[in-house]
Amino acid sequence: MRARGFTLIELLVVMAALGLLLSIATPRYFEHVERARETVLKHNLAALRQAIDRFHGDRGRYPLELAELVRLQYLREVPLDPMTERTDSWVIAPPAGQSTGVFDIRSPAAGHARDGSVYAAW
Repeated sequence: MRARGFTLIELLVVMAALGLLLSIATPRYFEHVERARETVLKHNLAALRQAIDRFHGDRGRYPLELAELVRLQYLREVPLDPMTERTDSWVIAPPAGQSTGVFDIRSPAAGHARDGSVYAAW
C-alpha cells in the first residue's frame, strides 16, 4: 500500500509559485494603500476647510480651535490625518494679522505625494 501525501518537490514548487505571486502582489497592495491615504487626506482637508468657511460665513469670525467646530456642530468630529494617524496633529494657520484662530489647516506629514507635491503644501 502506497502512502498518500505530497512529495518534497511538489511542496517546493507550490511554495515557489506562492512566493512569486506574493512578490508581484505586495508592492501593488502598498501602492493602493498609499493612494487611498492620499485620497483620504485630500477629502479631510476639504471637509475641514469647508467647515471653517461655513463657520466664518455664519458667525463673522474664524473658529478659535478645531474643537469649536465640533462643539458647534460644524463637524461631527475632528477628522484623522491619515498620514500621521492622529487627530491632534493638524497645523493651524491663523488669519492674517492675528495670532489665534483657524483660517486654514494643513497636514504636518513629511514627504511627497505620488504626484511629487509635498503633503504639507496641500
